[in-house]
Amino acid sequence: MNRGVATLEARVSATAQGLRLDRALADALPDVSRERLKALIASGAVTDPRGHVANDPSGKAIAGGLYLVAVPAPTPSHNEAQDIALNVVFEDDELIVIDKQAGLVVHPAAGNADGTLVNALLHHCAGNLSGIGGVARPGIVHRIDKDTSGLMVAAKTDRAHEGLAKQFHDHSIDRRYKAIVSGQPAPPAGTVDAPLARSPSNRKKIAIVPGGKRAVTHFTTIERLRDAAVVECRLETGRTHQVRVHMASLGHPLLGDPVYGRTKQAHKATLETLGFRRQALHAARLGFIHPVTSNALAFDSEMPADMQELFYRLFV
Repeated sequence: MNRGVATLEARVSATAQGLRLDRALADALPDVSRERLKALIASGAVTDPRGHVANDPSGKAIAGGLYLVAVPAPTPSHNEAQDIALNVVFEDDELIVIDKQAGLVVHPAAGNADGTLVNALLHHCAGNLSGIGGVARPGIVHRIDKDTSGLMVAAKTDRAHEGLAKQFHDHSIDRRYKAIVSGQPAPPAGTVDAPLARSPSNRKKIAIVPGGKRAVTHFTTIERLRDAAVVECRLETGRTHQVRVHMASLGHPLLGDPVYGRTKQAHKATLETLGFRRQALHAARLGFIHPVTSNALAFDSEMPADMQELFYRLFV
């Protein structure tokens, strides 16, 4: 087996009988991409519950089995440290919590090679970020959309990364978003339990798709506005675009959402006057157990100025 900087334990689900090994491990290790797991399996970095090297990504997983995954030393990051202002809410030697501004991309990708949260964190943390994802110093445990504002946590050490990733996988993180939606939900509170996946008709969009990943959003109306409402959405799961898709499925898309919403005539003038051109969504609360100290941490963030202004304009 390849020598690695960390050996991860992956307990495959008891219901994984018949699943491909790479898929079963991806479910057990949400912080490691399936493509990376394929490469690790093929390189002989995975040991099965019987102590044998498992080197076939398409081989069948042993349901309920404990696999060992040796993660090699991370390759150097090509991302540059950039001095981008960050609103740091909390920081210690293990992790950092920031209040991300709308418009800031989390991770470099096609079309956003730099100017991202990763570039900012590399500068702020002087390179001290977790490398467990396979590339040195990314530190990213979860993401929020470019045009969504609010609270995020990043790992500075591998042990923090592993501990936080486990909490996200177990859905024990307290994540609550505030959204300004079109119309007023009736009933004013409820739960959307609908699986999400890439839309079969538009790969750039997420949709409710039978057989997709389970996604659960609990929503509560906080304030009624003029043909709109402020809604708190508590995430039981954390899928891409979850709040946006689930609220749109109820007929209450987020105001300003260019992908999943159609702006009502009653709101067009207000949005244009304010120059509000993003989904009205803010990650307002983040709570978790510190993965090293075991202290319970919880952080709250007020809606940013642009959403507050939209709120006041629509206040009845």
